[in-house]
Amino acid sequence: MSWIDIGHIDDIPPRGARVVKTPVGCVALFRTAEAEVFAASNTCPHKGGPLSEGIVHGQSVTCPLHNWVFNLDTGQADGEDGRIATYPVRLEGARILLDGEAVGKRSAA
Repeated sequence: MSWIDIGHIDDIPPRGARVVKTPVGCVALFRTAEAEVFAASNTCPHKGGPLSEGIVHGQSVTCPLHNWVFNLDTGQADGEDGRIATYPVRLEGARILLDGEAVGKRSAA
């Protein structure tokens, strides 16, 4: 993996999100109340809603358009036949690192 430093954890408010543009499209970085960080597609597969504008709760995000709930670890929609792409992300101290190889491939899943 090729890790890219994309910012400080405090750049994302607790239970909030930030969007970064990548070759696979916009990737949303979600921060939980427990200061965990997840990276996933910013687009809901149901109606194209911007997930970064949704509500982060636990390790999930709720789409702001139609209330689909996605597990940020797996990408699976709760109770629905849908999934969003997730990407490896880690914290190194207070810095957020995103896997550049995963977001650099258009076929990343």
